[in-house]
Amino acid sequence: MRINLAMNDRQGLENALTEASDPTNPNYRKWLSRADVEYYARPSSDAVRSVRNWLSSNNIDAKTMSLSGDWLKFTVPVGTANSMLKAQYNVYEHTASGKQTMRTMDYSIPEDLQEHIKAIHPTTSFYHNNEAKVISISGHSKYGSSVNKASNANASSTKAPIPTSTASFSNCNDTVTPACLQKLYGLPSSLVSPYANSSIGVSAFGGQDANNADLKSFLEVFRPDLPSNTTYINQFLDGASNSQNLSDAGAEANLDIQYTVGMANNISVTFVDIGDQVRDGDDGGFLDIINDLLAEQKPPLVLTTSYGVVGDESGLSKPLTFAMCDAFMKLTARGVSILYATGDGGVASSPGVDCDGEPFLAAWPTCPYTTLVGATANFPEKGADLSAGGFSNYFGQPLWQQKAISGYLEQIGTKLYSGLYNRTGRGYPDVSAQGEKLQIFLSGEIISIGGTSASSPIFASIVALLNDELLSKGKPPMGFLNPWIYAHPEAFNDIIGGSNPGCGTTGFPAREGWDPVTGVGSPNYQAMRKALGL
Repeated sequence: MRINLAMNDRQGLENALTEASDPTNPNYRKWLSRADVEYYARPSSDAVRSVRNWLSSNNIDAKTMSLSGDWLKFTVPVGTANSMLKAQYNVYEHTASGKQTMRTMDYSIPEDLQEHIKAIHPTTSFYHNNEAKVISISGHSKYGSSVNKASNANASSTKAPIPTSTASFSNCNDTVTPACLQKLYGLPSSLVSPYANSSIGVSAFGGQDANNADLKSFLEVFRPDLPSNTTYINQFLDGASNSQNLSDAGAEANLDIQYTVGMANNISVTFVDIGDQVRDGDDGGFLDIINDLLAEQKPPLVLTTSYGVVGDESGLSKPLTFAMCDAFMKLTARGVSILYATGDGGVASSPGVDCDGEPFLAAWPTCPYTTLVGATANFPEKGADLSAGGFSNYFGQPLWQQKAISGYLEQIGTKLYSGLYNRTGRGYPDVSAQGEKLQIFLSGEIISIGGTSASSPIFASIVALLNDELLSKGKPPMGFLNPWIYAHPEAFNDIIGGSNPGCGTTGFPAREGWDPVTGVGSPNYQAMRKALGL
């Protein structure tokens, strides 16, 4: 079990982050140090003493699992858990997968501890378990068919002409490559200094392996101007390993690594691999990775994640969701840009969900301290059908996006999908990038792949390139992106075509300005540079 203790000064941390991320504030981009974040986040001595005394009275010795001490972990017999929480734990089985899990329908804690404890897990969170515990939210496709490890050996190379230079832009509607993205978004192609301080972290879950030979082939074919031995750093957590057998290459891991190493022009890329020995229970390592990066003096300045907990936002209880969001807030306060792919089910969040006639499903995470990346398709761009987008049922609209969302809601009116979504919820995605027909190497073959999980590493690489320019001029990195994004819509290509069907509907339409298909739009590198004063 895990317990999240209340921060000593959560409001102070939030205020400090608000100032540091507000482009109009004198403290803009004055990010906090690790010690600063620990100061705000460390629970009060009264909270620590009271909760530990309660645990001791139940013969429990809890270990600290976060540097600031706001997360505790312990192992407890089910009978003790029932007694101390006035709960009734049972074994529940997920019908579709047969996965069993231990949960209770309700629980309580002593009244004098309620101000100190923000969340306890596992208790009432019933996300839709499957064998892997986490899923890639990309919905990888080879021209629409599923691609996974079992079918990697049968993947055949695409027959479409492959653009390997900007001169071949006319073929980009058939095969999207780094050359297409450089042309479309106006990206630089020159190598950054080997002493550059910019950096990217690429999350990996579910046993996904990134293959070095595939990366070398990808660079030789699609970035021949980069040294073919350009690689990444492995960082293993929770017993992870990164097999280099070609047959073990993972579509998700290869995609993420090839489009960060291959787009970031020699910027340092770290493959942050989460194994099966997770310390955060059965949430697949999503809390572990944040707590581990928070403990580092210099975590990667950009973190991109193309995986999600199984199911939609409602799969995790509100207390646990808010506690995990606070962990994201701590990392963004350090000047780290956290990007998540939104998913590939349109307004249904995930592909294949049966929700016809029911309210739309919000993706996970919708935490406002993450930048959520949707997908575009085609040249010129339109919103990709698969792009998950909509409105959170847990989080309200942050101040920085209220004007943009109200403008969209005025355009579509109150009758469209009335009652099927939360008009006051945090809207997503925030931004978008290409998410269909991207070319990667998988087990030695070129395949075409799609999903918002392609969009997130692409956008992350662009942020890393901008960070390199900022840092080389002695300026702080971009850090928490969202307030800046909504303050500078002119820095993005506004996408006004397409929609994201799901739940038996045609989904939300992409319109002028922000929309829940493409966010404020796709990146325009030169306009982003100008908005940053570069």
